[in-house]
Amino acid sequence: MPAFRFKAVAPSGETVQGQMDAASIDEVIAKLHEQGNLPLEAVPADQAQGFSLATLFRSSGVSQKDVAQFTQQLATLVSAGLPLDRSLLVLAELAESPRLKRLVDRVRDEVRGGISLSEALERQHGVFSRLYVNMVRAGELGGTLDHTLTRLSEYLERNQELKSSVVSALIYPCILLLLAGGALIFMLVYVIPNFMPLFEQLGGDLPLLTQIVLAMASVLRFGWWAIMLVIVGIVVFFQRQFADPVSRLVWDTRLLDLRWVGDLLTKIDTARLARTAGTLLKNGVPLLSALSISKNVLGNSALAEQVEIANKEVKTGGGLAHALAASKRFPRLALQMISVGEETGHLDDMLLRAADTYDREVRTTIDRLMAAFVPVMTILLAGFIAVIVISMVSAILSLNELVG
Repeated sequence: MPAFRFKAVAPSGETVQGQMDAASIDEVIAKLHEQGNLPLEAVPADQAQGFSLATLFRSSGVSQKDVAQFTQQLATLVSAGLPLDRSLLVLAELAESPRLKRLVDRVRDEVRGGISLSEALERQHGVFSRLYVNMVRAGELGGTLDHTLTRLSEYLERNQELKSSVVSALIYPCILLLLAGGALIFMLVYVIPNFMPLFEQLGGDLPLLTQIVLAMASVLRFGWWAIMLVIVGIVVFFQRQFADPVSRLVWDTRLLDLRWVGDLLTKIDTARLARTAGTLLKNGVPLLSALSISKNVLGNSALAEQVEIANKEVKTGGGLAHALAASKRFPRLALQMISVGEETGHLDDMLLRAADTYDREVRTTIDRLMAAFVPVMTILLAGFIAVIVISMVSAILSLNELVG
């Protein structure tokens, strides 16, 4: 019987991992559920890939847009009183994407086979996150599946809005950076070499600035392969660094210490943490389990580690705001809002309000950074071009004086 490595969240909120002998991955997941654990990952012991709910969509090819569309439409149909089986049939007929249609058909077949919707979603290995699955499961147990699906739809929509705003803000600066780099490379590779025969013919010593520019042009023309090797080496180095948990923790900590970048990353992950935990609490998931799930949506491992530490303190009876404040990593406003939520008994609502607050702050911060980045890039581009032109003009003038 093959062996499988697994990770799961225990009812206490702790992450457990180990190895289990089973006939298949599905059997491992079933056994973990029987033990009262929430499966996070199950993979063959000798392989690196297998079942994983760490991301919202993965191996099936179903996009985030497809998942959001499926959730929104299912929430509408179920809220209207349509039976689940009938709702899934309608969604399968309305699906524009063949991949989404196949997904809905599989889920409907599972549901018609007598299992719950949450279990059917969980069996679509890697398509739906464990956050998604556990929220649906909580909605089924509480008899509020329609409200749960509506909250899930709003959650996905807010996350998509945040991601879209970041991407949209970066489009123009990236285009500007690409054009600026292309213009400089064109001048160094195709324009500057045309002056080299003239300088060689006239002879004489060239100004230092001109020699530097000509050297850069020669490197780009004849040593481009070495530059590419260096770039590839740097990319591979950082990939390996971020693949190693210890090295990634070091780098993520350094990123948080950077003034502008660290502040932005903290706000982004604070919004993710607050929205995920608030949504889970709103659907009846215990705080310890909500924190264990929420830390996995954070992009910065240093912040995720602090959430794990806070989770342990909460387990011993401490308050969430106080536990997070000990790390000195999370914004004070967010901590105050969490503290108020704990005092008033409305932690879920205050977490969602904090998420809205930091979503807006992220957009504002990105807009300000991009507003400053564009003129800076324009000035730098103009400066580089001016340096190249001045180097050529000064060389020609100096050589003319020498000839004269």
